[in-house]
Amino acid sequence: MIEVRDLIENPDRYRASQQARGADASAVEAIISADAERRSQITTAESLRAEQNALGKEVTGASAEEKPALLARLKDLAAQVKAASAEADTAQQRLDGYLRDFPNLIEEGVPAGGEEDFVVLKEVGAPRTFETEPRDHLQLGELIGGIDMARGAKVSGSRFSFLRGPVARLEIALLNMALEQAVRYGFIPMITPTLVRPEIMAGTGFDVQHDDEIYRLEKDDLYLVGTSEVALAGYHADEILDLSEGPLRYAGWSSCYRREAGSAGKDTRGIIRVHQFNKLEMFSYVPLAEAAAEHERMLAWEEEMLARLEVPYRVIDTAAGDLGLSAARKFDCEAWIPSQGRYRELTSTSNCTGYQARRLRIRERVPGAKATRPLATLNGTLATTRWIVAILENHQNSDGSVTVPEQIRPYLGGLERLEPLASRAPEQPEQ
Repeated sequence: MIEVRDLIENPDRYRASQQARGADASAVEAIISADAERRSQITTAESLRAEQNALGKEVTGASAEEKPALLARLKDLAAQVKAASAEADTAQQRLDGYLRDFPNLIEEGVPAGGEEDFVVLKEVGAPRTFETEPRDHLQLGELIGGIDMARGAKVSGSRFSFLRGPVARLEIALLNMALEQAVRYGFIPMITPTLVRPEIMAGTGFDVQHDDEIYRLEKDDLYLVGTSEVALAGYHADEILDLSEGPLRYAGWSSCYRREAGSAGKDTRGIIRVHQFNKLEMFSYVPLAEAAAEHERMLAWEEEMLARLEVPYRVIDTAAGDLGLSAARKFDCEAWIPSQGRYRELTSTSNCTGYQARRLRIRERVPGAKATRPLATLNGTLATTRWIVAILENHQNSDGSVTVPEQIRPYLGGLERLEPLASRAPEQPEQ
């Protein structure tokens, strides 16, 4: 959550942030008012309690004639203290509600507006020119016997799939390649839980009450995660971290689940938007002063993966209204998808500054002192199932085969091409 003191001292910054997001700027005044009411009632309660304590001492030394009046006054003060404390609690609850719903303060330079108001920062690589109409990833996946949507729907419903044979191997190879790169840059590999408690989901910045994207197991009051960011953020909840030797970095490998509730009629073909997918997520805990630099590093690591897979892409600076609750800034890498003739998101990396850490009560120890201070959290995708779309389509051949990008071949046992089923050599019977 945001820092109340900073909002009170710099309300114009927060109003501007809300306006850039297309959110309600009057929420700033609501927070200021609730905090003022909370402080006022606390002051009143403390003043009355001090009077109550002083009167209690008078009662001890009072005469029999004086005591009844003093005791009556003492009883009245006790009721006033209780009432003021209750008002302070009510104001605190109101303030907590406002803070729970108030989004992070955006960073300077973030584009204002909604989903379509992003700014393109750069384009890398030129889209291929095809002699014939390029096949889409599902056609290619079916030709090579690697994607089975029909049986996925039969078993689990729409937007589920079976990845099999060469495509299953490709996904595992992709995630292993990403994990090896992450370890090289100091990330600790983590296999994370995919079910989390509501306080962890909410603490990360996801609205468990109103977010239709989230799957809930009502009987157990647990939520299926849409990213291992949630589990990795909750990993150090209620802890004080030592970052004196540098950022604490985790690479979380997990299956992820999303309802895709708002995408009816869009991207229903293939595996671009599915309910279940696998992902390797980077997550960093860093001092607040180093958050922007870590964000740039995460973006560079995502770009390194895309370059290794020889996929044309662009980097966008996401507009404020499309950031979500917890991000102060987000960069997306979008790969060129030949069958669609446009760029599609493959990775996101977000700087959440101190927003998630405050909600989850995570702090860092100040080097050389006993004091603690807020820290920042950041996250970024290093590989996910959707990358298969870009790999298949950008490296397809006219005969329906797919050339395997050179740098991922070692993770596929040296395999150079994914061949259509009809062109594969028949299996030899056992002797």
